[in-house]
Amino acid sequence: MFGRRKKQTEAPYDKGGKIPVIRSSICTGEQVAGFKDPVSGKFEELMLLRDGRDLQEFLRRYQVVEADVKREW
Repeated sequence: MFGRRKKQTEAPYDKGGKIPVIRSSICTGEQVAGFKDPVSGKFEELMLLRDGRDLQEFLRRYQVVEADVKREW
């Protein structure tokens, strides 16, 4: 009841339909990782990136290669 949480399941990454993207703020430097639909342009925010470990966790969790990740400002 209290203190128990259901494990969050990650949505499987659809390599054919979405592009892995890191959005960076020019003003604050905040970075957010997620997936973007190339057709509609809709961005699905998944993780806040504070350092390199968070980026590595994103790559591991969603089986993404760092070379495939695009950056947007």
